[in-house]
Amino acid sequence: MIVVRWDGLASSDDAEGQGELLAPGSIPGLVRSVTTPELAGMTFHEVRARSVLNAVPAGSAMPFRWTVNPYRGCSHACVYCLGGDTLVLMADGSQRPIADLRPGHQVVGTERRRTYRHYVTTEVLAHWSTVKPAHRVRLQDGTELVASGEHRFLTRRGWKHVTDVHRGQRPHLTTNDELLGFGRTGPPLARDADYRLGYLTGMVRGDAHLKSYRYARAGRTNGDQHRFRLALADTDALDRTQGYLEEVGVPMTRSAFSLSSSTRRAMTAIRTSRSAAVEQIRELVRWPAAPSPSWHRGFLAGIFDAEGGRSQHVLRITNADDAVLQHAVEALSSFGFDAVVDDRGLANGVRNVRVRGGLRDHLGFVHLVDPAIRRECGVDGIAIKSDAALRVTSVEALGVEIPMYDITTGTGDFIANGVVSHNCYARGSHAWLDLDTGAGFDREIVVKVNAAERLAAEVSRRGWAREHVALGTNTDPYQRAEGRYRLMPGIVEALRGSGTPFSVLTKGTLLRRDLPLLAAASADVPVGLGVSVAVWDEALHRAVEPGTPSPRARLDLVRAVRDAGLPCGVFMAPVLPGLTDSAEQLDAALAALADAGATGVTVLPLHLRPGAREWWLTWLARERSDLLPLYRELYGRGAYVPRAYRDALAARVTPLLERHGLAGRRGGEQRGVRPDEGDFPAGSLPDGTAARPRPASPPAEEEPVQLSLL
Repeated sequence: MIVVRWDGLASSDDAEGQGELLAPGSIPGLVRSVTTPELAGMTFHEVRARSVLNAVPAGSAMPFRWTVNPYRGCSHACVYCLGGDTLVLMADGSQRPIADLRPGHQVVGTERRRTYRHYVTTEVLAHWSTVKPAHRVRLQDGTELVASGEHRFLTRRGWKHVTDVHRGQRPHLTTNDELLGFGRTGPPLARDADYRLGYLTGMVRGDAHLKSYRYARAGRTNGDQHRFRLALADTDALDRTQGYLEEVGVPMTRSAFSLSSSTRRAMTAIRTSRSAAVEQIRELVRWPAAPSPSWHRGFLAGIFDAEGGRSQHVLRITNADDAVLQHAVEALSSFGFDAVVDDRGLANGVRNVRVRGGLRDHLGFVHLVDPAIRRECGVDGIAIKSDAALRVTSVEALGVEIPMYDITTGTGDFIANGVVSHNCYARGSHAWLDLDTGAGFDREIVVKVNAAERLAAEVSRRGWAREHVALGTNTDPYQRAEGRYRLMPGIVEALRGSGTPFSVLTKGTLLRRDLPLLAAASADVPVGLGVSVAVWDEALHRAVEPGTPSPRARLDLVRAVRDAGLPCGVFMAPVLPGLTDSAEQLDAALAALADAGATGVTVLPLHLRPGAREWWLTWLARERSDLLPLYRELYGRGAYVPRAYRDALAARVTPLLERHGLAGRRGGEQRGVRPDEGDFPAGSLPDGTAARPRPASPPAEEEPVQLSLL
């Protein structure tokens, strides 16, 4: 076999993504067929298509007659995953369990800059979960990672899988490997009462004005004055301080302190002049006789927010008070940090407590103490150099299957438990109800690598009437392969540049990547966006759609589309008889869609064509055998439910649409219809498309298929 670079379409610099070039077959226009270890069991047939603008058959009731499908087949299946409690490094230096991430979150990835990789900020584009056999990877410094055997980590020798499940066919971790990153820093810890007291002590002693004095004034018998004031430019620290004080019954007044200028930021202050409040604050910040570890953590967070900083790879706390400096050194030493006092002999007595060590020590400090001010806690632009002991000591199969999670980021990687972790290029989904060509639909993906180029030529012809072009009517344009081939931006630009209205139907959260481009295009041509959502119950979702984006992730996608100023019609499909078709379930789903701002909703029942039918009935027999009689009754004569079921579903849905204000936001009569009858939700088609009579179609250039909603 001849070895080629999978990353030939997206440059890379490590040993990632190598694949094998397969012998050309009979696919028209085939350039090469590529397999890759990162997508085990899949083949990508790269073709140069003669045409990508396809005509819909004349007999179809679709409200458009032109489609573009840059991919044939669907590469949604995901194989890379981590345990849900794996800590992912966020852009602000904090850590969050991977199970809690959502599209739009800012995390840390990496990019190559000449000799070294550097940490950079990147966005989570997709998030999903699945259930997989678990493996535990242990590193020399005590770091542990629970991952699937297919997951990959970056070593000094390139990307390697956790295990070699394919027996010699891919690089995998051994005890000779050393991972890249900064290693273990510790999990987030709770902020208990002692932590809050420590934080107040550090903040008030570090940066507040706390004073009582006598001020004699004619005509007044009591000249006692009491003042507490804390003025900060960073409101996060101010909010935390005010919250902690008010929790113990010390109310604050909040006001502007100073306006911004060309050299400084605006400042806000909290204050009180009540004698009882000032005395209570004074008691709260007295030095404890025997400070607890939680108090030490809080004190370090408070004094860092008040008088700390991190620049030029140095983390320091600055103050002139001997007691403050002494407690800072004692607190740091109690947690094993190497701290030293730098005294430059300044007349005002200001000295620095400096935490020695590199990025691992600095992030260890940030994760341990949890300061409120995060702007100096990030790692953006820092080269990945570390003396952490990250050699692999063991890889063991745990013998159980557990829920696991993965994300897609803009850089293709992220930091998991302090080491560089690969991610899947798009969401982990599979077309489990609409497999037109069986397993081959999942495993044999035709990629029209010249799609944008050909489309631009076709829509620039003199005879092109600038009719609506639909994307995603056969296979999802934002499936996993799009994360690498990036065909959609060029396709969108070709349509926009020619003045052609278009629509996109997807279930892929990778759509978020192109929202700015789509929003810009909508200023020049009408644009419609549609998102399909199937199962809303979380438990059922995990059972029937393991590996696909969660209901919340798809709801977040709808909200993101609307936040970008674009319309978003939702196909609530398929409704599963006996599983998701009750009035209560439909009510909850429609309420969530209305809240997310969906511009229209169409509710469609499950249809079972050959291939999907066998898979689904097998699942029912295994998991819900009590429903088999119902399905035999509904689907005994074909792929579609009978009219009586569709009418009953419509009777449940119609009043719910009215209740949630969606009755006027649909593109056709709201019925339990077949999806090829052309009932599209409002917003999923360009403005005016549904009302325009569809012209007669010329002969189709490709075999037409039914609209794929899942």
